This record gives sequence, C-alpha cells and structure tokens, in this order.
Amino acid sequence: MTAPGRARVAFRDSAAKQLEELSESAVHALNRTLVVISVSPDIGDPIPTTGAQPPLRLYADEIEDVRVLYFVTALRTVAVVAYIEV
Repeated sequence: MTAPGRARVAFRDSAAKQLEELSESAVHALNRTLVVISVSPDIGDPIPTTGAQPPLRLYADEIEDVRVLYFVTALRTVAVVAYIEV
C-alpha cells in the first residue's frame, strides 16, 4: 500500500533481476532512495533522449551511493524503475 501523496514504485523486469542480486545492505540503501523518489517523483534529473515517453530520469543519492534510472507515469502515481546501481 502506498501512503497518500506518494507514488508507488514498480520495477521493470531487468531492474527486478538486479534487485534479486543485491546484498542486504544494498537493498536497505536502495529502499531509502526509493522512499525519496516515491515522495517526490520528479526529483531525478531528466535524461536527454530521442523521443522516450515518458522521459527517463536519473536520481543519484551520493550518501547511499545509489543511482536509479526510472520514469514516472502520466498521472504521477507510479515511478517505474528501469535500472539500479548500488
């Protein structure tokens, strides 16, 4: 269940595979980063691409040492994670 005002986080197949391979400490770092994205889905920097709709965004959390490539659905209710780097 998603808290009111937060976007739900979903994973593309490739990101879900990456998630399965993360250590427990990396998963905790990723979870803290995903909370930030769910509260403010537009926080990531837009990635210049040719025609990707919706546009991809990159959020890098320097403290947690996590980078997430994602896009946000049109209604801003779901952030779909495409790539994880921990």
